[in-house]
Amino acid sequence: MGLRLWRGPVLANYYLTYRCNAACSFCDIWEKPSPYATPEAVEKNLRSLRRMGVKVVDFTGGEPLLHRQLTLFLDIAKRLGFITTITTNTLLYPKRAHELRGKVDMLHFSLDAASAEKHNALRGGVPCFEFLEESLRVAQRLGEKPDILFTVMENNWQEIEAVYERFVRPYQLILILNPIFRYNSVGADTLSSQALVYLRKWARKKDVYLNEAFLRLRAKGGNSPTRPVCRASSAVVVISPDNRLLLPCYHAHEAGYSFPINGSLEELYHSEVVQHLRALEGRFSFCEGCVINCYMEPSFAVEVSPYFWASLPSTLRYIWRKWGVIGSLRLWWNYLQAG
Repeated sequence: MGLRLWRGPVLANYYLTYRCNAACSFCDIWEKPSPYATPEAVEKNLRSLRRMGVKVVDFTGGEPLLHRQLTLFLDIAKRLGFITTITTNTLLYPKRAHELRGKVDMLHFSLDAASAEKHNALRGGVPCFEFLEESLRVAQRLGEKPDILFTVMENNWQEIEAVYERFVRPYQLILILNPIFRYNSVGADTLSSQALVYLRKWARKKDVYLNEAFLRLRAKGGNSPTRPVCRASSAVVVISPDNRLLLPCYHAHEAGYSFPINGSLEELYHSEVVQHLRALEGRFSFCEGCVINCYMEPSFAVEVSPYFWASLPSTLRYIWRKWGVIGSLRLWWNYLQAG
């Protein structure tokens, strides 16, 4: 274990709903029945997360823009000093763009191919590509700078350059390359050695973000329960739409644990049973081989280790490219002061 930089959690993955208006072939979340998170629970939990020291809130799903009160949640989060992030398939973005303007620090538009035929096929035939194009035009008019989030799979890595040339360069955006992982378990979906070599070539390209620690972890076979890299349970707080704390993470909670919050997230988080489970993070048998990006990235960030140093250059490049020097310093100051 390396030197711990942050003692408490830094990120909250807040699932507002598991419902989705697309049917991505690599994701199973949209298949689940789901309620919507209630305003009362969200506001109370956000205040608890603030006191717990959380810095970043990712309002996720499903498709987070399906929640009609999303802007209310963003307003509360911004007042409390959180950095906010959302990923959307863009089907609802043109309709909701004006109300979201200026409220999302890291807005990600999902795009996994350079043509409507290929991208929409990956979305279960839903015409997301056309809405992506419209969303980029709307965002540009509003002065918003979304990132393009590209889920890299064995059947689409050849599309990276075309997406970069068609959308990233003309709109002056950042391309985030996100190697695929399994949504219904913790293992890694296979990427060939050819695909991984190709990704390494893109890792330091201008206006591209790929956390190089992801590639290093995959080369080593992912998380090992005997020498765990994962810090998901201590670095990340995961809350479900029905107001439950999920441990050790969303992707493994069905094999792990789920606790009703019952109005007191702080009390539950600091309870003996949750603290015991946090101490076992990355050590469960089902954690073998895990490479889930959304949990490994904060794991790399909270503890000094070879993965911390591998991830640092790409993280700093993204921050400076996204907000510039002054904006980056302001962001880090707010980050350090929050909580």
